[in-house]
Amino acid sequence: MIVAFVCIGNSCRSQMAEGFAHALGEGKLEAYSAGTDPAGKVNENAILVMAEKGVDITGQSSKTMEALPGKIDLLVTMGCGVECPFMPALAREDWGLDDPVGKPLEEFRRVRDIIEEKVRQLLARQ
Repeated sequence: MIVAFVCIGNSCRSQMAEGFAHALGEGKLEAYSAGTDPAGKVNENAILVMAEKGVDITGQSSKTMEALPGKIDLLVTMGCGVECPFMPALAREDWGLDDPVGKPLEEFRRVRDIIEEKVRQLLARQ
């Protein structure tokens, strides 16, 4: 399954989701992330809290929507009210997550743990 995680900045939530999808996907998911207005880099706190879970996202980068593949099975928006340009996808869902950027590290951990559970649920549906 090809899944794309999309938010505005592609620096935190969508990056964590992509990281968990790669780490937990066991070949079941081909994961990508992008932003409608990319921040240009992955948030340092997102990198830190993912490392706490043993997931290295330092090799990921903040990308535009144009970086997504032409064929997407599932488009997941992260809950930031993002208006995605038309992206052909077989299915869409919104995870309704608060943006932890600018908030204490505990908020990053809270959002990370929700994302991990949602990725696990996504994998269980495969």
